[in-house]
Amino acid sequence: MNKEYLNVIATDDDEGNMIFFKNIFKDLKIGVKSQCFSGGEDLMKYLKSCGAIIPELVFIRYDIAGKSWMECLKEIKAEPRFSNIAVAVYGHQISEAEIEDVFVNGANIFMKKPETYEGLKKSVTEIITINWQYESSGLNKDNFIMKV
Repeated sequence: MNKEYLNVIATDDDEGNMIFFKNIFKDLKIGVKSQCFSGGEDLMKYLKSCGAIIPELVFIRYDIAGKSWMECLKEIKAEPRFSNIAVAVYGHQISEAEIEDVFVNGANIFMKKPETYEGLKKSVTEIITINWQYESSGLNKDNFIMKV
């Protein structure tokens, strides 16, 4: 597979976090086409629309208001045309049991959100780089899980 860029979506109801994600995506050495949504309802409405560009990677905040990460994840996993989407759930104060729940419910990646912009940039860059390797090499993402 010879891809020129990754389609990535970030979903977070915190405007500051969205600005961070947009800046990180813009500064990456890997080509990224990104979209941002402020809630799970908006994310799923977009994904289910007939003109949607299906992303390779979706970041969604663990404690997002409205439609939860779990509801979005279940809808994504239930739809065959979304089978190639890797889902990254992230949050601040998450217990080990909650992290395990993230993986049990089908997320591919869990990221403990760093306190600093530089830490967030490092974690997001690592996730996107590894996802890019899976996309560009044609590796099977069915068993891909990662904790950052």
